[in-house]
Parts: sequence; structure tokens; C-alpha cells
Amino acid sequence: MCGIAGVLDFRRRWTPEQLGRLAQTMADTMVHRGPDDSGVWSAPGVGFGHRRLSIIDLSPTGHQPMIAASGRHVICYNGEVFNADDLKRDLEARGVRFRGHSDTEVILEGCAAWGVEACVRRLIGMFAFAYWDGEEQALWLVRDRLGIKPLYWARTEGGLVFGSELRSLRAHPDFRAVVDRRAVVELLRYNYVPGDCAIFAGTEKLKPGHWLRVAEDGAVTSGCFWDLRAIIAESLPRKPVSEAEAVERTEALMSDAVRRRLVADVPLGAFLSGGIDSSTVVALMQKHSSQRVKTFTVGFDVGAYDESAHAAAVAAHLGTEHTMLRTDGPAARALVPAIADWFDEPFADASQVPTYLVSQLTRRHVTVALSGDGGDELFAGYTRYLWTHDLRRSLSPLPHPVRRLGAQALKLFPPHVWDQMARLLPKKIRPPQFGERLHKVADIMPATSVDEIYRRLTSVWLEPERGVLQGMPGRTVEPPPFPDPTDRMQYLDTVGYLPDDILTKVDRTSMAVSLEARVPLLDHRLVELVWQFPPEIKIRHGQGKWLLRQILYKHVPRALMERPKQGFAAPIGDWLRGPLRDWGETLLDERRLRQEGYFEPAALRTLWDEHQSGRRNRQYQLWGPLMFQAWLERWRPAAP
Repeated sequence: MCGIAGVLDFRRRWTPEQLGRLAQTMADTMVHRGPDDSGVWSAPGVGFGHRRLSIIDLSPTGHQPMIAASGRHVICYNGEVFNADDLKRDLEARGVRFRGHSDTEVILEGCAAWGVEACVRRLIGMFAFAYWDGEEQALWLVRDRLGIKPLYWARTEGGLVFGSELRSLRAHPDFRAVVDRRAVVELLRYNYVPGDCAIFAGTEKLKPGHWLRVAEDGAVTSGCFWDLRAIIAESLPRKPVSEAEAVERTEALMSDAVRRRLVADVPLGAFLSGGIDSSTVVALMQKHSSQRVKTFTVGFDVGAYDESAHAAAVAAHLGTEHTMLRTDGPAARALVPAIADWFDEPFADASQVPTYLVSQLTRRHVTVALSGDGGDELFAGYTRYLWTHDLRRSLSPLPHPVRRLGAQALKLFPPHVWDQMARLLPKKIRPPQFGERLHKVADIMPATSVDEIYRRLTSVWLEPERGVLQGMPGRTVEPPPFPDPTDRMQYLDTVGYLPDDILTKVDRTSMAVSLEARVPLLDHRLVELVWQFPPEIKIRHGQGKWLLRQILYKHVPRALMERPKQGFAAPIGDWLRGPLRDWGETLLDERRLRQEGYFEPAALRTLWDEHQSGRRNRQYQLWGPLMFQAWLERWRPAAP
């Protein structure tokens, strides 16, 4: 796992030595991504800079940027490829002779031998890399299929820059750090900046499964080497499959995906929350390991946010070497002001705090950790899939005017009044956050389609443009052409929420402490296989992840796992009313908001006052603006 950066100079304003120094400066902004080694390579019109976290081939033969044996091609690479040995044998049969045993050299020589696109189609793993074709004098940028590894790029005056993180691009003297208000609107809607834009105008994220080619004259072409929409479309209509066959095939491929990700020349372990996804990964790891797997979890001192006991029970059953950190509120809250340093693009998924804590704990013991991320998207684990099914069934018989009236009726009372009414119910059947849930149902009731229900369920702000000065309505997402509602939502989560929220969070928090995180459930072969199965293989009896659960139950007793789904989160609502109140007051000061010119002060202050009074729980609607304000304070972009 590494940090890459580079520059193209179409007009040849700089000498190769100057380009090398510039590329090195850009890469050195990301020492956290690669504390073990650094390197630079330059030639007329191009410079690469690299920071290395050494995982495989710790010797000098793994140093980057790496020059091909022919001397004509160069690679600057971030990630891990888990079938490198297989590809190496194929290349050796073609006469290629290798100097070391790094996967970097395999990709480099593979691109030279087979061509870039043909090579990346053969890769199993996570990767973002720059490849210089010295024969054609062209730069290739490539990003893995699911978007596990990040890659930003932007045009500059007479050139182009790229890097693993935005901070590297900002080190270029011609980069313009001007905030894109469209991205601010999207941040309020989703609590992350989606992949079709970036916080800075003119900057882009290379799409997952895509490549970009930049010719010597500056001409840019792009292409897609892996398209999930096409893969799903090809699987329709789905062929019948028995439960036993689906379980057997999935377990075999998942087991292979985990096994491949156990290869490392440094200590390796796993995150273990005690949930379905991480428990399955750890169970398969232990199956393939001759030693006790090292597992790690973090627990909060607030019971509703603490899964550490569940994780400990799973670890005890599987016999792992388990390490648990129980953290109190003050220790976790102390990290909040530092979030903007981990994320150089505003990011507001509140689980960023516990994810950082477990990464920090894990890095004290190992350099690589396997994670269960991707299970919800692939195996239909999110409760919104069940909510949508139930809401459609309940609301479809009602005329639209009746639904609107019903929504208005639910909002006659604020959530705290509904909560008081709920106290009349027996504690065993009293729903948590009853009032907030009713208001969420009221927001969804007017929806007339599955796609609109999904949009409302996944929107933190329904009309985010109202919170941004000069804000325009956000993007419209093209609904996928799949008839099944669950298929549609899973697809949108996999191409949107997964890379732009989940994988961004895991990458930045793990890399902040120089830890490599591997995600075996996102092996593209496994993704392709599971999408061949119908939704009923994934959702049964009002419960998601049926297929994944059958695999887990072979290793962990059902009784250890049967409990309500619990997200990996932090009690930020309580913190904002307590120890983070002064911090929030400072960031959302009306005079400050007017001077900075991004947010509508009245809209934010209304939310803040509602939250402080206890009338509403506005933690998630506030977390996005607060993270933007903290980011603004840390990174100081150009004034609007």
C-alpha cells in the first residue's frame, strides 16, 4: 500500500530534474501512506513520485517508481495484486526475467507484454497506478474495479497532475484549489462527496474499473475495463440455482479470495466487529492459517454503540489472538478535530472515528489487516432494502394524496413528543428512536417509485441546495435498468456508496496510521458470481445476507450471531450536546458562516438549535457541515 503522485508538462517548461523534485514534493505530502521508502523518476515532460509502505518484497528490488527491464516503461503503483505469482509464471513462459518477487514488477512487465488494458483485466486485487509508455510517450492512469484505491487527477496550465490524495495535487504550483459548490451540495445530501465530482472545481476522481490515457500532446482518452451494470445485465434473466449449489460455489470462491489475501512479508491480522461480514472473513482466515489469527476490535463506553462483547465471543469461539481496546468518550472525542487531516476532502460518515481507532490499535501489532467491508452491498445486508420492500407493500394501495396527508399527520408532533408517547408501550416492544423513525417514514411516504424511496432513504438532507449559498439542485442519478428493486438498490450502493463512502473511509483512516487494509469480500470474481444469484438467495424471512450467513454458520454457532444489525458508529449526537458543543458553536458561528460564504447561516443555526434543545436529533444533518467547516479551517482553499 502506497501513495503515488505525478506531473505531466506538455509545454516542457521544466527540466526533468525540476519535474523530479516537484513529483517528490507532491509524494512527500503523503508520508503516512508510505513511511518505509520514497522514490522519484523523471524524463522530459513527466515526473513520478512514490511513497512506499513495504508489504511484499521488502528488498530494494521492490523500490518504486520501477523501470521495466527494457528501460522503456515505468510504473508508480499503489495496492496489492493477489494473483501475481500466476501472472509471473505466464510472463516467464514468454521469456520475461524478473529481478525480484514484487507484484509491482509483475504489473509493469505485464503491461509491457500484453498491453495495459489486457493486463489489468487479468489482475485480482486492489490497485491504482500510473504507467508511462516510453515508446508511445503516453501516460496511463488505472483504478481497480470496485474503487478500493483512490486516484485523483486534474489539468493544470500546460499539464496534468495526479495523486492518491488531494494534498499531493495541491503541492503543484499551478493547481487551483477552488471549492466546487456542487460538491458542497452533494456533501450535505450524502455526507460524502460522490465520485462524479471532487471538492475542488476541475479536479476528478478516476472512476472505478476505468483507465485514462494522456498523449504527449495532452489529448485525453478514457475507457472502462470492468462494468458492473453490464455484468448484471448479462446475468438476466437469472438461471435457477439450488441453495446448496449457491452456498458451495460462494464459499469456495470466498475461501480462495481470503487465502490469496494472506500473503505478506510483514505481520497480518484482521478487524473483527463481531458482525456477519468480519466474522466470516476471520473464520475463513483461521481455516487457512496454521497459527492463531490476530484480531482487533474497539468498544465504546456507550452500550448502544459497543459491539466489543460480541467480537470477543466470536474470537473466543474461533480461537483467535484477540486484542480489544475499550475507549471512553473523552479519548474518542479528542480525535474529532484531527479528522480533517486524515481526510483532505470533506467527509462526514461518523463511523470514521471508530474506524480510525481500530486501525490505530491494529497498526501497533501488524502492518496488514483484512476487513469485512463490502458484505452489505454484495449480500443485501442494509436495512433499507427491507424498509423499501415493506414500505412499497404498505403504501402502494394508498392514493398519492392520502400518502401526503399521512406524512403531514406524522409530522404534526415533533419526534420527542412521539418518543414520550412510545414510553406508554412495554419496554420490550418500544422502538428505539421512535419519533425520528416516524419522521423518516413521513419523508418517504410521498415517494412514487422505488428509486425515489431509495433516494430519500440515502439522503441526509432532502433539499441540500437550501443549505448552501448559491447552491443549485444536485445531480440526478440515472436509475439502473433492472426490474427487481433490490437489484437496483444494491447496484446503486455498489457503484456509489461503497467506493465513495465505505472504501474512502477505510482507505484514509487505515493509511493515516500506515496500515494496509484488504477487503476479500470485494474480490471481483466473488462479486461477479454472487450477482448471478436471485435476490431471494440473499434476503429471506425479513433478514438480509442469507447466503453469507449459511457460510458463517458452518464455523460459528447461529446463537452467537442472531441479533439486530448494528452499525459501526460513534455517539456524536451526545457529543454535540456535550463536550463538542463549544467546538460546534465555533464552527457554525453565524458571523463566521457569512464571512466564509458557503452555507446559509439561518438553515444551519435552526438545525443546531433543534439539536441542542433535544427537540430533534440532527446529528447527521449537522455532521456534514461541521466536517466541511473543520476541513475549511485545516486546508484553507481559495476564497469564494
